[in-house]
Amino acid sequence: MTFFHKRKKITSFQIILFGFISVILTGAGLLMLPISARNGQMTNFWDALFTATSAVCVTGLVVQDTATYWSAFGQGIILVLIQIGGMGVVTVAVCVAVASGRKIGLMQRSTMQEAIAAPQVGGIVKMTEFILKTTVLIEGLGAVCLFPVFRKEFGLGKGIWYALFHSVSAFCNAGFDLMGEKEAFSSLTSYVDNPVVNLTIMLLIVIGGIGFMTWEDVKSNRWHIQKYRMQSKVVFTVTGILLGFPFLYFYFREFSHMTGMQRFWMAAFQTVTPRTAGFNTADLASMSEPGQLITILLMLIGGSPGSTAGGMKTTTIAVLAASALAVFLQNEETHLFRRRVVEGAVRNAATILMMYFVLFFAGGIIISSLEQLPVLPCLFETASALGTVGLTLGITTKLGLISRLLLIVFMFFGRVGGLTIIFAAISSGKKSKARLPRAKITVG
Repeated sequence: MTFFHKRKKITSFQIILFGFISVILTGAGLLMLPISARNGQMTNFWDALFTATSAVCVTGLVVQDTATYWSAFGQGIILVLIQIGGMGVVTVAVCVAVASGRKIGLMQRSTMQEAIAAPQVGGIVKMTEFILKTTVLIEGLGAVCLFPVFRKEFGLGKGIWYALFHSVSAFCNAGFDLMGEKEAFSSLTSYVDNPVVNLTIMLLIVIGGIGFMTWEDVKSNRWHIQKYRMQSKVVFTVTGILLGFPFLYFYFREFSHMTGMQRFWMAAFQTVTPRTAGFNTADLASMSEPGQLITILLMLIGGSPGSTAGGMKTTTIAVLAASALAVFLQNEETHLFRRRVVEGAVRNAATILMMYFVLFFAGGIIISSLEQLPVLPCLFETASALGTVGLTLGITTKLGLISRLLLIVFMFFGRVGGLTIIFAAISSGKKSKARLPRAKITVG
């Protein structure tokens, strides 16, 4: 009988998981209210749930145009959900607790460590305060930069709201926009050659996607790059590669029919936005299949750990590439920047890659079969949901309920993290010290 009296300890992974679920359901409930829609009628649960999940998971896939369907109240709810999802449910909860003067216990600190991928529990509260201040500062600067453009076009009141909304959405890598008043689901296509909008949105996306710990490294060490953590060096290196090579392809191959700065901004924006942001200035459906496949790959990789972005993460790809290089060179250990990578990180990276690709292909095939649509647009949609990107080839609003539910699951998986969900579902329990006999197996 003592079994029933034992209190099961909730894990950090379960707190993160249930925190996101609670915010999504609360957001869906608020979006269902008649005051949230412009027509004053109640929104059906599935549309509200899809929108709330997309906002909290900072994806940007929508079944209703944000500008024309939702009221100012509904747009405000979406913006709050984006902010909570971008910073992280646990981060926001800790910020509220600190502001109210509550003491942060060890359990809360441990959960926060998992949420932002911090290397240690020590200094977590200060790190949380740093995240909050930096987020407010960067989003504020982004809004200030965007305001003159939107004020000229929409007036003072709307100009302020549009600048704030798009700054938060870009920094949180959400991809929600209010440009539907010009043309439904048009995103930022009307600003294809506007340098202020392009540069501001791209910088917000990249800064939001490099990760909180990398910010802290930059703040502490400035230009002394040799003092950066190995992870920060990896983040900057992989981010640079993923911004450089795709840009060259898009510039010389995909948008070669354009001229002048429009071609440059189009190629640059299309390189940055698949990094889980979801805005677009190009007609993605008119791109070639190789261009769409490169975009899919960028969406699946995503941003960096402990950031506002989703996807497999830049560090996952770096660890896998370094592990492959170690095999090629017949080295027993994986190295990055003259440091050994722990074996657990290599196993985690391989597991994450396997999960993403299984879900990516399975999801695309299932949606294609259910909706009788070509496979490539369905794979694009699946990658967009898994990477929490929000880009689409125009099929989101045409999907049936089962396909939308599948995308909801994928968005949640992409934002919370596959390993977090699995660790939350499977109790660690007591590990056996017994070791089974070894046996060789040939691979490759």
